[in-house]
Amino acid sequence: MSQQHSAAQAPTPTSAAAVATVGPRRDWWRDAVIYQVYPRSFADSNGDGMGDLEGVRSRLPYLRDLGVDAVWLSPFYASPQADAGYDVADYRAVDPMFGNLLDADALIRDARELGLRIIVDLVPNHSSDQHEWFKRAVAEGPGSPLRDRYHFRPGKGKSGELPPNDWESIFGGPAWTRVTEPDGTPGEWYLHLFAPEQPDFNWEHPAVGDEFRSILRFWLDMGVDGFRIDVAHGLVKAAGLPDLGSHDQLKLLGNDVMPFFDQDGVHAIYRQWRLILDEYSGERIFVAEAWTPTVERTANYVRPDELHQAFNFQYLSTEWDAKELRTVIDRTLEAMRPVGAPATWVLSNHDVTRHATRFANPPGLGTQIRTAGDRELGLRRARAATLLMLALPGSAYVYQGEELGLPDVVDLPDEVRQDPAYFRGAGQDGFRDGCRVPIPWTREGTSYGFGTGGSWLPQPAEWAELSVEAQQGVAGSTLELYRRALHLRRTQPDLGAGDAVEWLKAPEGVLAFRRGDFVCVANTSTESVRVPSYGRVLLTSGEVAETDAGTKIPADTTAWWWTTA
Repeated sequence: MSQQHSAAQAPTPTSAAAVATVGPRRDWWRDAVIYQVYPRSFADSNGDGMGDLEGVRSRLPYLRDLGVDAVWLSPFYASPQADAGYDVADYRAVDPMFGNLLDADALIRDARELGLRIIVDLVPNHSSDQHEWFKRAVAEGPGSPLRDRYHFRPGKGKSGELPPNDWESIFGGPAWTRVTEPDGTPGEWYLHLFAPEQPDFNWEHPAVGDEFRSILRFWLDMGVDGFRIDVAHGLVKAAGLPDLGSHDQLKLLGNDVMPFFDQDGVHAIYRQWRLILDEYSGERIFVAEAWTPTVERTANYVRPDELHQAFNFQYLSTEWDAKELRTVIDRTLEAMRPVGAPATWVLSNHDVTRHATRFANPPGLGTQIRTAGDRELGLRRARAATLLMLALPGSAYVYQGEELGLPDVVDLPDEVRQDPAYFRGAGQDGFRDGCRVPIPWTREGTSYGFGTGGSWLPQPAEWAELSVEAQQGVAGSTLELYRRALHLRRTQPDLGAGDAVEWLKAPEGVLAFRRGDFVCVANTSTESVRVPSYGRVLLTSGEVAETDAGTKIPADTTAWWWTTA
């Protein structure tokens, strides 16, 4: 006798009364599910085609009902938007396209009432070239004390016509731009590891540290629950800014410690910051975006007196392959255990191709992919990968729209693209716009419920059937799969926090592990496999069949069991 189990199980109730709010609890961040909101693409309250803080605020009940613990907001500060807000002109102001400080205050207050925590992006590696410090540094000319707050240097060559060193921008081209001095002559060069509109701060100058400690207090006093630190590995540069001696430097990223990334001096900065954070009640946290050569070096950022979490980019960039996944899971847990920090797990964000599209393509193409691939396969694998991620010990990150199974939009017209890397040619692939297309809320409307005035990037017509409206309450939909998974994660004691898994014997291409009375099996192979029936099936990413001989798990499917009656 066989019994079928599929993802088409009863949807999790979504009324406010049915969802447990997140009350104060110690070390909440150790097993938190944190949802990334990209504000310009989440919800538009005024019909101008651009998302805003009031739009985010209006959708907070949706996030509460989804079952997440916290919301991470990508930058909404005053900015010329040369790099979608990661070029900050004023760290204490909201850009008018997103609203104002009163809107930010209302959002933070509403989130707290709904049991959600708010984490804001902090961009300390660089400012906008429209930041008051930088504008004055250029206007005042050589010798201005404000130039010492950035990396201004004379050029090489007979007339200073060559960059000060051979560093390359992450966005392509030299990492240096020459300024025109007040008298109209070509002058000094300044460092920018990203776009020319994003000059790097000189963290050796005490005024920079003073300013950011003040910025931390400003937002902590506003009531935020923490900070995601952009380019956390980049603040300190090697003494003397030495030549790297290599071209195609981007190929070295993630493999070597670079003179401009992952320098040991960053850790003194974060120890100072931690002292400030610990003055505030409510367990505020720091999350590092730290691209490092190894997960062991990532662990340096989350020692007990530094930051609380660091993104696990090694996991994000791992292929859908059982052997590779087990290796990175083991290495992550082993690296975090000595420093007492939780592991983090993430599959998508605003800088990489959505995992529903990555997994739709052949392996080995990296994290920015230009082809749609097999979308049915990609969605099946994405759902399975999500259940695997949410079963692992530690904290998980969900990027807006992945709960709808959204793919990347790979066919955006060139004329609508806004990613600065796209226009610089030799840098990152420059196709990040594909994961930033505004998400659909309804089946109809000029932007499928995103707003009343269209959207800043065009949405595919097929997104109508991927919208929240189309999936809500529909058994087996990706949205309901996420809701059910997050509900179980919150209510089952053996899910979430911890630092270990017990690996179980499994067929080739299959991951199986136990955590207390919970068992997870993920089949990454191309064939169905048979495994023991471990107990009561809790949730599956696709249809499975239980027989007297065990449970048949199809290809690219994950199943959860509860082993007690």
